[in-house]
Amino acid sequence: MLKISKKADYALMALQHIASVQFGDITPGRVVNTKEIAEEYNIPLELLAKVLQVLSKNGLIESHNGPKGGYLLARSAGQITIAQILESIEGPLGITDCSHEKEGEFCMQRDHCNIRTPLLKVQDSIAQLLNNMTLEDMLGGTPLITIQSPSAQGVER
Repeated sequence: MLKISKKADYALMALQHIASVQFGDITPGRVVNTKEIAEEYNIPLELLAKVLQVLSKNGLIESHNGPKGGYLLARSAGQITIAQILESIEGPLGITDCSHEKEGEFCMQRDHCNIRTPLLKVQDSIAQLLNNMTLEDMLGGTPLITIQSPSAQGVER
């Protein structure tokens, strides 16, 4: 099953919160601290701190030290893709083990695999979607994509 990990989920939630505060109308530019995010979304503080450190290390957010310190996005929400966020936390995205074969690694089924090419097409589609979707898109509150099922044609919802 394709699933986003808890760490990645927390990263998305935290970055969305930071962006909404940083670019919001009430106090634009205000830094957001770990405790604020943890309390707002009921995220374990220690785990969130580790996630934010990884995001900072990977250049997605900037850390500001001191008693009134916290985090800000390193660039605009429209310049941070969902793929960048997920890869920052999870590493290279892939739906199969053979998606990221490294030098010297070899899948025993490769010569006989009848699903590698179709699954790589699925992976490419997912990667394209995640690379085109930004943090700013997540702030909009409107559906980002519409999925139409061939069996649902002519059915009103």
